[in-house]
Amino acid sequence: MPSKTRKAAAAQALPTIPKELIDQFVNGPMSAEAVNAASMAFKKALIARALGAELTHHLGYAPGANKPTDASNHRNGATGKTVLTEDGPLRIEVPRDRAGSFEPLLIPKHERRFTGFDDKIVAMA
Repeated sequence: MPSKTRKAAAAQALPTIPKELIDQFVNGPMSAEAVNAASMAFKKALIARALGAELTHHLGYAPGANKPTDASNHRNGATGKTVLTEDGPLRIEVPRDRAGSFEPLLIPKHERRFTGFDDKIVAMA
């Protein structure tokens, strides 16, 4: 079991979420199910953004930007995948590249279990 100081350090390391973003999710009292649904939606969006950033890093250019002349590989859509999280199954879209050389770090190919989400995000930073 983590010590209180380790828990406090982890809590301090969390990024602050802008009030405007929270206001988009919360516009009145929420049930536990609504909080879980909002959490899953946020997790899905965060995973999608992180996977997109991984592909951008892999390819060496941002989406919509001009592809470098020496680059032969490029984006090639996405593949649907259901991952099992601590909160239940979550359907995500994993971006892919034309050459098939993109190996995501956050959720590796052929992996279905997505546990330790917070640990993986911190490890990538």
